[in-house]
Amino acid sequence: MKLNNILKPIKIVGVVALLLTSQSCKNLLDEKVISGIGNDYMNTPKGFEDAVKAAYSSLRYYYGTQQGLTMTEYGTDIYATGADGGYKGFHFYDTQLNPTVDYIGLTWDELYRGINTCNAIIDRAPAATVTDAVKKLRVAEAKFLRAHYYYLLHQQFGGVDLRLSETLAPTKDTKRATDAEMYAAIIKDLEDAIPALEAKAQSADYGRATKPAAETLLAKVYLAKAYSASKATDDFAKAAALCKTVTTAYGFKLLDDFASVFDENNQVNSEVVFAVQYTSDPLTNLTNNTGAVNGGNNLHLLFGMQYDVQPGMKRDIFYGRPFKRLRPTPYFLNTVFADRVNDSRYKKTFRDTWLSNNPGSNLNPSFDDSKTKLTFAAGDTAIFIPGVEWTKAQRAAKKYQVLVPSMYNEALFPTLQKFFDTKRPDLTYEAGSRDYFVFRLADVLLMQAEAYLQSGNKAEATAAFNQVRFRAGWPGKKDAMLIKEADMNFEQIIEERGRELAGEQTRWMDLKRWGLLVERVQKYNPQAATNIKATHNLRPIPQTQIDRSAKNAEGVSVFAQNPGY
Repeated sequence: MKLNNILKPIKIVGVVALLLTSQSCKNLLDEKVISGIGNDYMNTPKGFEDAVKAAYSSLRYYYGTQQGLTMTEYGTDIYATGADGGYKGFHFYDTQLNPTVDYIGLTWDELYRGINTCNAIIDRAPAATVTDAVKKLRVAEAKFLRAHYYYLLHQQFGGVDLRLSETLAPTKDTKRATDAEMYAAIIKDLEDAIPALEAKAQSADYGRATKPAAETLLAKVYLAKAYSASKATDDFAKAAALCKTVTTAYGFKLLDDFASVFDENNQVNSEVVFAVQYTSDPLTNLTNNTGAVNGGNNLHLLFGMQYDVQPGMKRDIFYGRPFKRLRPTPYFLNTVFADRVNDSRYKKTFRDTWLSNNPGSNLNPSFDDSKTKLTFAAGDTAIFIPGVEWTKAQRAAKKYQVLVPSMYNEALFPTLQKFFDTKRPDLTYEAGSRDYFVFRLADVLLMQAEAYLQSGNKAEATAAFNQVRFRAGWPGKKDAMLIKEADMNFEQIIEERGRELAGEQTRWMDLKRWGLLVERVQKYNPQAATNIKATHNLRPIPQTQIDRSAKNAEGVSVFAQNPGY
C-alpha cells in the first residue's frame, strides 16, 4: 500500500497540533482537537504509526505547491514573471519581499510544525508499545524528516531556532543557531537515520524514507556546506561517495526517454529516489496553510500560457488551467536549450503545439499578423511555437497561428509541461493528484558530477555527467551528447542542471549554494538585476518570529533579523 493512501492529516494532543513560538495566538485559541485521543494514544502501536505518518504531511506544504515554487524557482536566471499572480517580490527582490509576506511566515510555521512532530516521535519512542525493530525504523524516518525540514529552513533563512526536543507549549525562549550548529545537527540526524532505514530503492510501503533517500539528502547537505563558511576539506569527497552509492547500489535506472519520467501514468518508476505523494482524495492531500483549493500538487497550474483565449481554443482539462505565474527567460531558452538537434529536452520540456478544441471559421488572429482570418476543425493545429524566428511569409503559409520568440510576452510563451495533470475531475479543479519527485536519479548523477569535479576528479565527473546527457539525446544522436573530459567544467554543471531539472524546485537553492545567485540574476534576469544584492541569499525572518521572541534589556528581540531586511 502506498503511504499516500493512508497518510491523512491527524491531530493528536501534544503531538501533531503542537504550537511553536512562531505561531499566532489566534492559532493557539482556534486549535481544535478533532478526536478524543489523549497524549497516551501515541504510545499505542496505531498511535505511534499515525504520528510517523503525520510527520510526512508538512512536505506537502513545500513540494508541488505555489508557495514552494515561489521559494525555489522565482527570481532565478531561468524564470521571469508571467502575467498573473502575486508574490512577485520573490522575482524582483524589491520591497514586496519583506518579513511580513505570508509565504515567509507560513513556510516557517509549517516546517516547524513538521519538526515538532518529529521531535515528539523521537522523544516518546521509548514508551511506545511497538517492537524494537519498528521503533528503530520509525525513529530513523523521523530523523530523516527532521533533517529535511531543517535543511530547507537553513538554506532559506540561515541559522534558525534549533529545537531537537518536543515543544509542549508556546515559549519566547528562542535563539538563532550558527551555521556550524545547523550543519552538525542535520548531518547527525542523517547519519543516525541511514543505518536503520530500508536499504532498497523503494520502500514496500511506498513513499516512506529509505536509505538512498537519506543518503541523497546528506549529499545535498555536504554540497551546500562545501560552499559555505563552515566548509571542510572533505565535504565534496563525502558528497561524491554518497552519490555514487545511491547511483550504483540500489538498482535505480534512468528511463530511456526523458519525457517518460514525467508520464503521469508511470509515477512509480526506476528513477524516483524519494517522492511526496498526492492522491485524488482532497482529505489526504490537504495540509495546513497551503492556500490551495483542496491542497494537492498544483504545479500544473503555474507554467501555462494563456492559450484559452486564442482562436480555435478554449480551456480544457488536457491543456490545463493557465495561471501564467512563470515564463522562461531568453537565457534559458536560447543558451541553456540552444542545442535542439541532438538534445531532446527542449521539445520534451516545453509544449509547442495546441490542437483546436473549439472549432470555427472566420476567426481573428490574436498575435500572428501574417494572416487575417483562421478556420479550424476539431483537432487541427491552432497554435505552434517553433522556438525560432520565422519570416512573415513562413508564418503566412501555415493555417494556424505561429508564436515566434519576438512575440513572447508575459501571457504567451513556451509552456513547461512536466507537471500537467489530466486526471483532474473538471477543468477548474486546482488540486492535482500527481506525486512530486523530490529526488530523482538524474539529479543525483549531476550532484555526483559536481562533487567529483570540485574534488578534482574530472574523469569520474564526466562519467556521471554523461549518463544524464546520453539519456537526453535523440535516437541516433546520443553519442553526440557526450562531452570530453577536457571540456568538463562548472558552467557545464550549471547549464545541465537547468536543462534537466527545469521547474523542479531546485534552481534558487542551486544558485544560492554556489554563491552565484546575485551574479547570474544580474546577468540573465533583467526584472531583478537592479534590486538584487547579497542580502537576498537569505530570506527575511518572519516578523512574527521576531515579535514573539523574548526581548533583551534594550527591548530588542533576541531573535535577530537577517541583514538588509
